Amino acid sequence: MVDELRKNYQKKITNIDNLIKEVGPYGRKKTIVMCHGVFDVVHPGHIRHLAYAKSKADILVVSITCDRWIKKGPYRPHVPEDLRALSLAAFDMVDYVLIDHNETPLENIETIQPDLFAKGFEYSDNLPKATIEEIAVVKSYGGETIFTPGDVVYSSTNLINAAMPDLRIDKFKSMMNQMELDFDEIKKTITQLNGIKVHVVGDTIVDSYTRTSLIGGNTKTPTFSVLFNSQENYVGGAGIVSLHLKAAGADVTFTTMMGDDELGRFASNHLQEQGIKLNVIVDNKRPTTNKNAIICGSHRLLKLDTLDNASISPEILERFKDHIAREDSDCLIFSDFRHGIFNKGTIPYLVEAAPKNIMKIADSQLASRWGNITEFKDFDLVTPNEREARFAVADQDCNIGNLARQIKDASRSKNVILKLGPRGLFFLSENIYHSIDSFTSNVKDAVGSGDALLAYATLTMKVTGSLPLACFIGSLAAACECEIDGNEPITPDLILTKLKDVKQEMQSG
Repeated sequence: MVDELRKNYQKKITNIDNLIKEVGPYGRKKTIVMCHGVFDVVHPGHIRHLAYAKSKADILVVSITCDRWIKKGPYRPHVPEDLRALSLAAFDMVDYVLIDHNETPLENIETIQPDLFAKGFEYSDNLPKATIEEIAVVKSYGGETIFTPGDVVYSSTNLINAAMPDLRIDKFKSMMNQMELDFDEIKKTITQLNGIKVHVVGDTIVDSYTRTSLIGGNTKTPTFSVLFNSQENYVGGAGIVSLHLKAAGADVTFTTMMGDDELGRFASNHLQEQGIKLNVIVDNKRPTTNKNAIICGSHRLLKLDTLDNASISPEILERFKDHIAREDSDCLIFSDFRHGIFNKGTIPYLVEAAPKNIMKIADSQLASRWGNITEFKDFDLVTPNEREARFAVADQDCNIGNLARQIKDASRSKNVILKLGPRGLFFLSENIYHSIDSFTSNVKDAVGSGDALLAYATLTMKVTGSLPLACFIGSLAAACECEIDGNEPITPDLILTKLKDVKQEMQSG
């Protein structure tokens, strides 16, 4: 559908310079009416508004607010700007569509100088400040502002909230077209991630799954009574990041800290068995971090943590610094779970030890603690989740695009991947930004999905230098992890299978 729209109507979508060449200056023979808005989900109210505007002039120009400046909610727009432009271009009544990259339409109104500027009826009563400013600009060159009839008023926000349109595949098609990606290139990249030398530095976590069955409840207190069935242990934290990288074919070195205990030995043995080079710093004063989920059927009743979050000692900090400076690798990943290694005091010291001209990635995955991703300065890529990002910049209200920009500016990073949980991710570099919805079809266990994304996005970035491609392959890896019960490393074969599913879904329309 997107391909057909683009083929037939792309020519209507223009920029301000080309539009002026086409229509000429004010005083032109043909009259122009201009409408401006977000048009996130085009509804009957929009159609009546546009039809009325077109009836008043020869040419209808519709300008839309670009994604960056939309402030209707944290996850708006639901439809990205290129798809919103295509949707409007498909209407016969619309002659030109313009994506306005300014915060307000004032500059474009002044440049185009339409004969008429059309506003919806809802703006005619108690004129908002922005509407007063628009009317003033139109009046300054002799134009006229008109208000369309308000017999039927709809709200895009209410429609989206009532029934969220599923545009996952449409958004991805649009991104592939914009970024010039194709399935053959994606498939080839997935099979060529081997041989890259990666040094992972971060917290080892052992994730325990204690399986139980419900016996009943206590009659005196609101306490569940469950029967112990089994327990499984998985290497998690920065350890599973290392295992994902190894499964993809990378040459992995892992520098970490563990306690002198049974779980530490379990993690060390498992990582070495998988062929990972280990630099384990043993701290006799703390346990190996353990997060034990008590599960009854498909429900997580409780998580029991055994850990010590105190900052590492100066002696251990020096040992970490020495390992970071000594290791010869292509990529350095700081995988931060805030269990002692990384904090405001240690991060600058450890970053300073990083070899020159190495690709540096900082990942923050904090379930129960606070960290600050912006403390990792001048990295090639940072990958916080939304909650961590909002804490870091103290902004709980801005939309996702602006949040990612604030993180990029504050951390001075080249690229940002903002993890949005079930909503997928948003990525941003200097001139590229887009969202990718989750490709998960059957969530069994979301634990570890961010680690899988980190591993495969890092390798893809190193091989191709393409942030969009890295985000897509990372999203596929995250989806695969969500569909597995337990924190297991994801292989390229699993990702290729998921890629095939996405391709088939796209081709089926």
